Amino acid sequence: MHSRGPVSLSPAGPRPGTPPSGRKAKDARATLARLWDFLKRQRRSLYASLLLVVVGIGLNLLGPYLMGKAIDKYILAGNLPGLARIALVMLAIYLAATLTTWAQAYLMAAVAQRTIHYMRQALFERIQGLPLRFFDRQPHGELMSRLTNDVENISLVLGDSLTQLVTAVLTLAGTAVVILVLHWQLALVALVIIPVMSLIVRLVSTHSLKGFRQQQEYLGQLNGLIEEDVTGARVVIAYTRTEAAVADFEQINRRLQAASTRAQALSLLMGPVPNLINNVGYAAIASAGGWMAVQGWVSVGTIATFINYVQQFTRPLNQLANLINAIQSALAGAERFFETIDELPEPADAPGAAALEQVAGDVVFDDVSFAYQPGTPVLKHVSLHASPGQTIALVGPTGAGKTTLINLLSRFYDVDAGAIRVDGHDIRQVRRADLRRRLGIVLQDTFLFSATVMENIRYGRLEAGDEEVVAAARLANADHFISRLPQGYHTPLSEGASNLSQGQRQLLAIARAILADPAILILDEATSSVDTRTEKQIQEALLRLMQGRTSFIIAHRLSTIRDADGILVIQDGQVVERGSHADLLAARGAYYRLYTSQFKSQAAPLRP
Repeated sequence: MHSRGPVSLSPAGPRPGTPPSGRKAKDARATLARLWDFLKRQRRSLYASLLLVVVGIGLNLLGPYLMGKAIDKYILAGNLPGLARIALVMLAIYLAATLTTWAQAYLMAAVAQRTIHYMRQALFERIQGLPLRFFDRQPHGELMSRLTNDVENISLVLGDSLTQLVTAVLTLAGTAVVILVLHWQLALVALVIIPVMSLIVRLVSTHSLKGFRQQQEYLGQLNGLIEEDVTGARVVIAYTRTEAAVADFEQINRRLQAASTRAQALSLLMGPVPNLINNVGYAAIASAGGWMAVQGWVSVGTIATFINYVQQFTRPLNQLANLINAIQSALAGAERFFETIDELPEPADAPGAAALEQVAGDVVFDDVSFAYQPGTPVLKHVSLHASPGQTIALVGPTGAGKTTLINLLSRFYDVDAGAIRVDGHDIRQVRRADLRRRLGIVLQDTFLFSATVMENIRYGRLEAGDEEVVAAARLANADHFISRLPQGYHTPLSEGASNLSQGQRQLLAIARAILADPAILILDEATSSVDTRTEKQIQEALLRLMQGRTSFIIAHRLSTIRDADGILVIQDGQVVERGSHADLLAARGAYYRLYTSQFKSQAAPLRP
């Protein structure tokens, strides 16, 4: 397994496409310019591909010219040997054009895949470096959609459509020059097609882009809904909400269908309408050319050559029209891609931030205040002190601010006022990575990766050997059930570790924390979802884990914190009581009321 911690976009600076000041793409031109930031890393390959495109177009333009010469000089004159020679030359030219086109397509495919590799890497690294507040407001399925669907749309355009676009534009330019030189009067008839086609493309692209943007947005919402329902399948089934889930899915699915239909219907106009214009153009050219041939102003070979060139002229126009669909979809995906790239990463360490090598575990919250949203404080002037090795319990109603205290200690967020100090160091003035390496966290909802049991435990310290992993599992009371798994420590876990019980997952999380050997331990309801027997096993493992460490325990089962060195009762973001279990019961205040509410069914009087 590899470390999944936040990483910068590049140790030497931002990767291509990363804005210097949070600028966001708001239009197609800006988005294309930012895509070029990624593509330009491969200038040599792009220039080589462009050269091959030019060579291929030149060879294709040479073919019709030779055909006209063959008609006028050899077919009409009955010169079969000459006709055979020029036919061989034309065959060689078309074969060379085919090989050139293949080489160019292969080279461009490699460029596209390397570019998409850079883009995926940049997006994933950006996501890894984003602060927790971003994930609190961003649906996970939406992020998955940007990493997969949006990037894939860009990949398809770069690998295929971009080549067609460049080829079409250069073919148009080259053919226009040739037909003007060949016969400018007929060329003017053919060139009338361009403004008509351009007007249609402009009108359709303007309206279809909005549709494709909506399509990508609804697709992201749909992915988010799927991710939630699949992850929470047990809850959906348990509460018999399958019909409601299907109804929600159908609602978003219909919106996606409507947006996609609007976008596709507009873009599909780019097929039949240009064909109609082309056919009208052919008829006009044929009529004008036939009349000129009767007057003796142009040869039959020239007319045949001209018609071939006009075919080459209208083909790229049709290609450009048909590319609108893919390009608009890719631009919509690219804008969403850059929206995520533009998210501000987790703030860098303060200049001159101190290293946190050895930590005794002295933790001080000094008059700390904090709000997730300005004007809505979650913590108000909270102060506490945990000496090295002490256990501090945080209790109080849901939403009181207990988990927020832990988020601030972990520097998932920074305080708005006051300070948090570890061993006398303001944690804003130390390296964030050093601080987090000194913290061990065991949550109520344990997250395990789709890897082996050993790899999940080793996630606490990636350089640990197998013997250290096993030793940590034994201390966590996890070795006995791991040994009974089909492949022991090498048993792969399913997604979400659904092939383990809740208690087994908790024991693995404790083993992971033991292996990490943190100086400061955070336990967030680590035993609230298990049976009594498993709770005892977990409590024994936690006692071993907490030994000699400063520990913070968030608990609703107050029976589990009787031996804590200090208990803080938090209500509405404030510490309303503090003291030992016995002292707080004797005070008969908020803690007493919480405690008695959990044991009100007991007839015997409460004893401290």
